[in-house]
Amino acid sequence: MKAIILAAGQGTRLKPLTNDRPKCMVEYQDKPIINYILETMKECDISDIAVINGYKKDVLEDYLKHEKLTFYTNENFATTNMVSTLFCAKDFMNDDLIISYADILYKNEVLAKIIDSKSNFNVVVDKKWKELWEQRMENPLEDVETLKIKDGNIVELGKKPKSYYDIEGQYIGLMKISKNVINEIIDFYFALDKKKTYDGQNFENMYMTSFIQLIIDNLTNVNPVFINGGWVEIDCIEDMKSEMVND
Repeated sequence: MKAIILAAGQGTRLKPLTNDRPKCMVEYQDKPIINYILETMKECDISDIAVINGYKKDVLEDYLKHEKLTFYTNENFATTNMVSTLFCAKDFMNDDLIISYADILYKNEVLAKIIDSKSNFNVVVDKKWKELWEQRMENPLEDVETLKIKDGNIVELGKKPKSYYDIEGQYIGLMKISKNVINEIIDFYFALDKKKTYDGQNFENMYMTSFIQLIIDNLTNVNPVFINGGWVEIDCIEDMKSEMVND
């Protein structure tokens, strides 16, 4: 099994903490976010890890120089989004693959649960998301996205919810793709119409949730791997005060 950490972004909402370092090097409770992720992966016996960098790539590579990692770079990080970053490492994708955002921290149990998932495409879904969002903002409904499940599979995610009934959990930015479908997914991505827009974004700036929705609609079922807390996202200065909601 392999893992890819998507660490190309600057994290403008974390300025000035990201003026001289990438977002994943911001410290949460006195330790850089990337350290938490790498430690959790190692404790779950994942050692073949790629990091896709971009903003302040030299700072990140120097910081991680003693780690056994494979580096890829999104040279266009300033004008592209997460999906473009992911496929900068297409040559690394030849095994069961964990994909992790670089601004989230999660307990070993969360990662272990997605590692053990057996479907072709698996996405961690937090059922206890509202407790975390209530720490971060006054009105969680303004920030969260839809996630709907039917017959045990995710059928919709990433849209603007009309009410809390549209939210059966929250996507956290952690997933697993089986080696059985990885080549099909790579081919599917590169065959998409580069001139179309996807949820209002051009091809290069497609959201990850938009890409997962395309997978749902065109390729394979997407399996929700349910958790009840055990993670935290660091996206803005206010998030530095957030605490993991425990199961």
